[in-house]
Amino acid sequence: MGHVLKSVAIAVLLAPAAAAAASPSTIPVELSVGGMFAQADWIVKLVIIGLIIASLVSWTIFIAKLSELRKAMAAERVVHRQVASLRSLEDANSDPALSQTVLVQEAATELALSADALQDGDGVKERIVSRFERYEAALSRKMTRGVNILATIGATAPFVGLFGTVWGIMNSFIGIAEKQTTNLAVVAPGIAEALLATALGLVAAIPAVVMYNHFSRQISAYRALVSDTAAAILRLVSRDLSRGTVKIKKD
Repeated sequence: MGHVLKSVAIAVLLAPAAAAAASPSTIPVELSVGGMFAQADWIVKLVIIGLIIASLVSWTIFIAKLSELRKAMAAERVVHRQVASLRSLEDANSDPALSQTVLVQEAATELALSADALQDGDGVKERIVSRFERYEAALSRKMTRGVNILATIGATAPFVGLFGTVWGIMNSFIGIAEKQTTNLAVVAPGIAEALLATALGLVAAIPAVVMYNHFSRQISAYRALVSDTAAAILRLVSRDLSRGTVKIKKD
């Protein structure tokens, strides 16, 4: 009888240790990024795939727009430097490179259309300024094309990730209710899958916001440079009108 009681006592003492040793093997999934994605609910998978695509779109826009802005800024600096050193619009028209720039062409076109009203210098300059403003507005629309997508991704990606997290946690609680257990091995994988969506939402949103702010500053600087060039060309026209030496460019 004593041996039996001793055996039962040893079994009771060893039971928790055996359970603890066996518990790691009950974890149903591999807790890595790939494993969590593979085991995630299909809605959470769609959220994750969408966020990955959004991140790729952001970086594609960044590379393309960065190259476009750098080339445009470099070209506009050259034009502004050349125009600022001229004395007359005729000098710009006689330069093969400058004569092909849009601002010089707009000024020359308006002077040709106002050939019979050159005595009204203020009116001529006002119409040229109007043409310059329309060109700058069109240029701004062109340069901001694609940048607004970065703003949309930066604003919505965290909420999309949060939706995936809420959905994943909801499924985790459903699993707890079905299995009638709060064992960490049952709860942890579902919560980890859910938090993965939030993490990817931030990964997509943070760079997009930084890129958007960067391009907003660069586009503003580019518009300011174009405005400086337009002002320099307008000064050339004003000098010609004051001298009475306006020459109409003929195609």
